[in-house]
Amino acid sequence: MAIRSANQLAAAANSAQASHFPLDLVCRLGDHRALRDLLWQARLPWSLTDARCALSQMVNGPGRPVVILRDDSPARRTTLTAVLNTAGCQVREVTSLSALTDLARRSPPALVVVGMAPSEESETLAALERLRAIDRRLPIVFVVAQGSETLAVAVLRAGIKDYFSGPIDDHVLALSIKRHLARAQRSDDPRECSRGPGVPKLIGSSGFIRKIEDYLDKVAERDVTVLITGETGTGKELVAALIHARSPRRHGGFVSVNCAAIPEGLFESELFGHERGAFTGAVGPRPGLLQVADRGTVLLDEIGDLGLVAQAKVLRAIESREVYRVGGRKAIPLDVRVVAATNHDLERAVDEGRFRKDLYFRLNVARVHLPPLRERRSDIVSLLDHYLGELNARNRVRVEGFNDDAIDALRGYDWPGNVRELKNLLEAIFVSPPPHRVGIDDLPEAFRLRLGAVSSLPAAERARLIEALFAANWNKSHAAKLLHWSRMTVYRKMAKYSVLRASTPSPLSPVRRAPASRRR
Repeated sequence: MAIRSANQLAAAANSAQASHFPLDLVCRLGDHRALRDLLWQARLPWSLTDARCALSQMVNGPGRPVVILRDDSPARRTTLTAVLNTAGCQVREVTSLSALTDLARRSPPALVVVGMAPSEESETLAALERLRAIDRRLPIVFVVAQGSETLAVAVLRAGIKDYFSGPIDDHVLALSIKRHLARAQRSDDPRECSRGPGVPKLIGSSGFIRKIEDYLDKVAERDVTVLITGETGTGKELVAALIHARSPRRHGGFVSVNCAAIPEGLFESELFGHERGAFTGAVGPRPGLLQVADRGTVLLDEIGDLGLVAQAKVLRAIESREVYRVGGRKAIPLDVRVVAATNHDLERAVDEGRFRKDLYFRLNVARVHLPPLRERRSDIVSLLDHYLGELNARNRVRVEGFNDDAIDALRGYDWPGNVRELKNLLEAIFVSPPPHRVGIDDLPEAFRLRLGAVSSLPAAERARLIEALFAANWNKSHAAKLLHWSRMTVYRKMAKYSVLRASTPSPLSPVRRAPASRRR
C-alpha cells in the first residue's frame, strides 16, 4: 500500500466528516465496524482490505513485512525465526494465544505463524477462529508436531490453508512462508499501488495463478505486444489492466477497445480519429483511441472478431507506430503499448483464412493463456471470499460466508461462464441476502436447476478420492496432486465421506477367498 494511502486514511479520520472516529481508537482496537464506518463517512472508495493495509502501514511503518510468531517449542521457534529473518521480515514473538490475537488486532501483520502444543488443541483452534474474525484474509501458517485427520479438518474449517504436521521439511515450510510474504510485499510495490486502492489483482493461489503472476511480472517490464487468450469470463481485461499497472507505462492512460462492439464502418474513425469535415457530422477534429492512450496501454479486446480489412489497418499502425486520421494527410506518431485479447482460437482462424497470419505473429510476442475456472477449482473458495467481501462492503450487510454443502456444490459445478458467472451469481444472492451463511436453498432457482446435473457428484467424488488414495499408497499429498486438489481438501473430503484406510477396501483389489481347508 502506498504511503499516500495511509496519509489519506489519517486525513479522513481527522476530517470534519469523520471527526467522531478517532484514529488512535481504530488502530488500538482494529475495529472492523468502526473502520468501515470511517470509510463510509469519509467517502473513500476503498474495500475494508485496502483500509486494513493502510492501517497496518500506519502502525508498523513502511519497512519490512511484520510476522507474528507463536510457538512453545524452542527448537521449532528457532528454525522458524531463522527462516523469517532470512526472508527479510520483522518477527514479533508472543508467548500466549491471547497475546497473539491482541497483537494481531492492534497491529495487523503480513502473516501469522502458529505452532501448537499437543495439550492445547482446543485453545489453539479457538484462537485461530478469533484471528479469522479479526481479518478473514489474514494468511496463517499452522504447525504441529503430530497431527491427525480430525485436527486437519478442524484447521481447514477454521479457514487455515497451510497446515504442516509431523517432521517438518524446512524447505517446504520456507517456500510457504515466502509465498505469503511475497503477496504482502507486492501490496507495497509501487507498481501495484500506482492507481491507489482497487488496483487490479488476480484472486487465487492455485498453481495456474502463481505461474501467471510470475510471468506477468516479467511481461509487464518489457515493452512488447501481448496476446491474452481464454474463454469468456476468465478475466482477460483484468489481466491487461494488471500488466499496465505493473509496467513503466502505468502513469499513462489505459484504454480498452471492444473490437466486436464497433461497427466496421466506424472502426477506423474510432481507433485512429478523424479531421473536421471528413464525413457528415464531423464538425471538428477528434483524436482516436490509440492517440488517447498515448504513453500508456491500449487493449484491443475481442480482436478475433475484426474483419480482414480492419486487421490490415491495425497491423500497419502497430508496425509503423503512426496513424492517419480519417480525412487527414499528416502522420501522427504513436507511443503506446498494444495488448490484444480474444476467446477465439486464432491459430485455427489463421489456418481457415479468417485472421491475418502477419498480424497474429505481430501480436503473439508474449502469450498469456487464462485457464477456465473448472480447471482451477481450488480457487473457487478464494473467489467467493473476495467477491463476498466486496458485496458486503457495497451493500453494507454482513453475510459471513457459505456453508459446506453450498461450497461443495459450487466446487462441483463446471462454470461455463467462468469468473464472470460466479460474480453474477453472488450479485443475485445479494438481492435478498441470507442473515448469516449462504446455503444451497439461498442460491437462485435457475442456478439450482443447473446444479441438478451434478446431483450425483458426492458418490462419484468419493469413488475418485478412494481410487486416488490407493494409487498414491495413501499419501495425502500425492493423492491431492492426482486429484488437482489441495492437501487440506483431501483431508476434508476424507472426513466428509468417512474414508478411513483401515476399513476401506481397494476398489482395484481382488476379492479374497477363504482357504480351501476352511471352506470345508
